[in-house]
Amino acid sequence: MEEHDYFGSGNSEPDAPQPTTPTPPPKLIDVPEPALDDEPKSSKRWLLVTLMVLAILAIIGGTAYYEYRQANEPTPAKKTAAQITTTPASTPSTTAASATVPGLQLDTAKSYGNKYANGLLPVGDGKYVTTGAKQGYVYTCAQYAQNFQREQGGAGTRGPWFTNNNTQYDINKKAHVSGSVSWNPVFNNNLSGTTRTITTNDLPNHPTGVFPIAASDVAYAYDRNPNSISARSLTYALPGSPTYGNPSCMGGEAGVMLTGVALFNAFDAGGRDAGAWEVQDSCSGHPQKDGEYHYHTLSSCIKDTSVHTVIGYALDGFPITGPQVGTNNILTTSDLDECHGIVSSVLENGKSVTTYHYVMTQDFPYSVSCFRGQAIQPPNHP
Repeated sequence: MEEHDYFGSGNSEPDAPQPTTPTPPPKLIDVPEPALDDEPKSSKRWLLVTLMVLAILAIIGGTAYYEYRQANEPTPAKKTAAQITTTPASTPSTTAASATVPGLQLDTAKSYGNKYANGLLPVGDGKYVTTGAKQGYVYTCAQYAQNFQREQGGAGTRGPWFTNNNTQYDINKKAHVSGSVSWNPVFNNNLSGTTRTITTNDLPNHPTGVFPIAASDVAYAYDRNPNSISARSLTYALPGSPTYGNPSCMGGEAGVMLTGVALFNAFDAGGRDAGAWEVQDSCSGHPQKDGEYHYHTLSSCIKDTSVHTVIGYALDGFPITGPQVGTNNILTTSDLDECHGIVSSVLENGKSVTTYHYVMTQDFPYSVSCFRGQAIQPPNHP
């Protein structure tokens, strides 16, 4: 601050000598009092400085008081962790739940595409392993795999739907067993305690072709399946709450579908791609030597193929769903784990749950390729 002379300066000269003769008293002159506005500027400056100081002191005092209150009272801006109730973000419950379910997670925001929209599918002949699970292969138990070397059966001739040096087949050109036979299915699916019990006579809830394949059928030129469809008495006592674990090997049967039909793995008796070689009916099914009607691939007579819809159960109790995530958004083998499964929300027992489940795809190996849970022995099979 600049220095100011607030008092003014007097006359520095000495007093003049006094006269020796009396002089008349000076005439008094009325001088008006100065107005307030005529006060010295120095007084106004003092007043402004005083007010500024008082304002600063008030601000400092108020800030100190506020900080004292903040430090000693649990206001909404400063609560302990025990006092705060956290409201979760608005996210689907299945997203939170899926984080606690082990396994490869379905990405519902991803477009998986429609890889096989043209109907050309890979041929999976001989794609099995016996020492550990591998994506795109069937993890077969060694004893079951030995049967491939000595078993006969399946199609006798490669159909004209094979293409690209027999590495692919065109599903749109593949022959089907003709006919439309209706059946009287008996099916029950009951969950009680820790066990899901499925009973079926293995007769489907949709029509089948005529078996044995007639010599007049176009399919007969490629596959002369001599077996007839017959009722079976099958009971599957499956784990109601299966436990996800390391992959384990499988035999020829994978599970049971809610159409009442058994599900076999991807191979025919000789270890070839059954979906490519064998000729099934228009619902993708056919009987084996004991008359057991079954699928190897996703049945065209299952209309709801959503990834969230349960269409069957594997022998370890985990659900089986279709591959469709959305329009032109369809899962394939490359999108799944080594057992042909994924984690997502499914509608089960009347409610949405997040679980590991197997997916039936258009491409080999089509369905369950190893088990994540403890599988039961299939009924009527050693």
